[in-house]
Amino acid sequence: MRTPVKFDFSQTPPVTAVFVIPPRVHLLDMSGPAHIFYEASDFGVPIRLAFTSTYARVSEETSSSGLAFAHLESFEGLELQEGDLIFVPGLESHYLTDTAFYDSIQPFLAWLVHQHAKGVKVCSVCTGAFLVAEAGLLDHRQTTTHWKFQQLLKDRYANAEVLTNRLFVFQEGIYSSAGVTSGIDMALFMLEELYGSNFAARVAREVVIYMRRGVEDPQLSIFLQYRNHLEDRVHKIQEWLSHNLDKKHTADQLAERIHTSGRNLTRLFKDTTGITIGQYVEKLRVEHALHLLRENEKVETVARSCGLQSTNQLRSLLRKHAGLLPSDVMS
Repeated sequence: MRTPVKFDFSQTPPVTAVFVIPPRVHLLDMSGPAHIFYEASDFGVPIRLAFTSTYARVSEETSSSGLAFAHLESFEGLELQEGDLIFVPGLESHYLTDTAFYDSIQPFLAWLVHQHAKGVKVCSVCTGAFLVAEAGLLDHRQTTTHWKFQQLLKDRYANAEVLTNRLFVFQEGIYSSAGVTSGIDMALFMLEELYGSNFAARVAREVVIYMRRGVEDPQLSIFLQYRNHLEDRVHKIQEWLSHNLDKKHTADQLAERIHTSGRNLTRLFKDTTGITIGQYVEKLRVEHALHLLRENEKVETVARSCGLQSTNQLRSLLRKHAGLLPSDVMS
């Protein structure tokens, strides 16, 4: 049984996530991100999942592995709005240079352009980038795709800035990932954008998949960093800390939560994450403080929320870890 969560989505605007099923789609490119958003909906997020073909009047498609899809909705009937999502997964490679195929899906490509212009986010997984590029949406934008097809993407779409050695990239409402499991990374990142780091971490833990990013990508949120392990006892402590920064605690008090000693927890935490509990708490406080300051919370309120005794402690913490003062962050 799923344990109760503290997330409240009663005031959260609904989102539609559309998953495109091109002919001979690669299953994991589609099902991986789809399952991440399914898990989010299972936690109570108002997300509707929709599945459509690249052909308006086709309701069935068959994947590259032979699994068939039925009852697909027509993209022409989908009413999307700003903030909704469209995922375009990869497909068998012979389609990537098939002019007749691209000619046959022109209505879909035009629909894709129209949706992006409305503020709908377009997300490609693996070789799905070729369909997005064919629609012209990658012109003068950064993108990536599976490493085997990066040069082909560069050759066919000279106006696209194809980045290598990247799990995923995003620019101006266009997201693209390198393929297969990186589509899951991208989906988790999008959940973080939509609903916050803690929630993305919770979904990641639910499916036993943790975010990974390349060195060129934005820094991982501390709520997701140091979580790519399977030590459930440490996960419990990390979750409690992230929700209780304003509460004082000792190693022994934390250890009681996982029925061990403070000494053993201290060793276990360092061996599992590579940092101490104190270092982890400092990182949590910094990120939480930066978030609250960007929301223009009062400095005194931010300090208390982070479990600090004074605004001077907050200033010292931010200067040490971020090279900033509260006034540098507040708008």
